[in-house]
Amino acid sequence: MPAHADGGVGRRIAYYRSVVRPKMTQQQLADAACISLGTIRKIERGERGVTDATLEAIADALGVDPSRLRTDRGATPTPVHDALPALSAAIATYDLPEDGPVRPLHDLRTAVAEAVRWRVAAQYTRIVRKLPDLLTELARAYHAAPAEDRAELAGLLVKAYRSADAVAYKFGARDLSARLVDLMRWAVPEAGDPALTASVAYVRTETFFAARAHTAGLRALEQALDAAPAPTATPAIAARGALHMRAAVIAGRAHDNSAAAHHLDEARTLADQVPERIYCGTAFGPDSVRTHEVSVAVSLGDDHIGRALDLATEWKPPKDLPAERRSGFYIELARAQLWTGLADDAFESLKVARHIAPQHTREHPWVREDAATLRRLKRADSETLTNFAEWCAAT
Repeated sequence: MPAHADGGVGRRIAYYRSVVRPKMTQQQLADAACISLGTIRKIERGERGVTDATLEAIADALGVDPSRLRTDRGATPTPVHDALPALSAAIATYDLPEDGPVRPLHDLRTAVAEAVRWRVAAQYTRIVRKLPDLLTELARAYHAAPAEDRAELAGLLVKAYRSADAVAYKFGARDLSARLVDLMRWAVPEAGDPALTASVAYVRTETFFAARAHTAGLRALEQALDAAPAPTATPAIAARGALHMRAAVIAGRAHDNSAAAHHLDEARTLADQVPERIYCGTAFGPDSVRTHEVSVAVSLGDDHIGRALDLATEWKPPKDLPAERRSGFYIELARAQLWTGLADDAFESLKVARHIAPQHTREHPWVREDAATLRRLKRADSETLTNFAEWCAAT
């Protein structure tokens, strides 16, 4: 029988014994599971593995399903996870789409605009239900289009790929996400839209975040800034400002305080010149920059964390800011609060994020990490915290 050997099982057993079943001592658990006290102690300390039979006996004594204690327990599959293979299949034939119907161009514009709205609202289930067929249809339309329509269809493909990528990236399908970024970069030159090209550079940063190649990502964004259109018209101002926002965050992850401050200053200056809106699929404006100030402070850590807390005291993201961005603000804020010992405040921020955008919050790795930390910090019974941690599969 396989043995679960790392400390994760032991930590979860200790948690359920002392928190979910308060006042249950190690001796009481040993007696209930018909296991020696020494064995229970070693398992909880991570000093020995536990076979499936032993784990089932402990789970039975605790009154929980054994799957809640296993080391290899991960996030419960969702309809979104189940639909990801369909997205992969849809892009596999991007250059050789099967024959089939194609709607008029104005209908395709409407469908892509709807997918963009779903993305910024963090409505990922709707995306995975509709995007596979839409991506196939757009590829079919693009390859069959007359020359005068190809540029617009290429732009529509870029926007649709980006909506699909939002799901792939946030639900952990990093290889699929990287492939979608490659397809965006393939299609965008044909679109001939400098602002859209800048938005693809913005999205490409995901691959650097995923690889923790922050310095390289910063370099790529600064190259994109050099190539971005001059900020004379509103779309160009927003495109450049969004790149500066993104560069500030990845500079923070690279612990480059000077670069982070520079790019944040540039983003603020540009944001003051345009209204808060969605530009080429990216929210930009004064409120978006404020949310990024929190992200930069958390990325830099240490002495900068206080700035995140100060900003949150002064300002909250308005309801007309996209749901994905608002929930991200509270996820970042929760981490700052947790790091400064404000555990209760951190949990409240996570609950706000969940209320705003449940799918985005549930799949965010920081939410799982912070919920798990909160569970370890709590010593009193907290059914709400336990439920939240189970909801996001915190281990």
